[in-house]
Amino acid sequence: MSWNVLYTKPRTEKKVAERLRDENLEIFCPLVKEVRQWSDRKKKVEIPLFNSYVFVKIKEKQRNVVFNCPGVVRYLYWLGKPAIVRDDEIDTIKKWLNNESYDSFKVENLNRGDRIKIKSGVFKDNEGIIEYVGNDHLKLLLSSLGCAVIVKLKELA
Repeated sequence: MSWNVLYTKPRTEKKVAERLRDENLEIFCPLVKEVRQWSDRKKKVEIPLFNSYVFVKIKEKQRNVVFNCPGVVRYLYWLGKPAIVRDDEIDTIKKWLNNESYDSFKVENLNRGDRIKIKSGVFKDNEGIIEYVGNDHLKLLLSSLGCAVIVKLKELA
């Protein structure tokens, strides 16, 4: 069994994950907490880390079962083959989401296109290319994981 990536209709990730879990499938829908502002209040909400993506661990013979679930659009493909995510990559994402020891980051002299190697933390020894450096966030492309990571900085030193 391998982890496949499902593409869902927008804003249906949590419902799709819940329905597939009810079908006794192993699902991973990484969620992050974010404070949203309304005109009268602020509220912490859980939003998907990857918009319109849900990971499902499924046997090759069972791949069509997921299409019985409303909200599932298709499987994600990479170079003409189904996109497969390794167990260690899923574990890395889980560790990263559970690690709350990083309270702030300081970004200095980083430019778009710079290649960096991460020296510590859950992404240790992964290489990435900086795609964007903003005032409060950084977008890093991790080719070994086949994804982009956006780090929102809590406070700037």
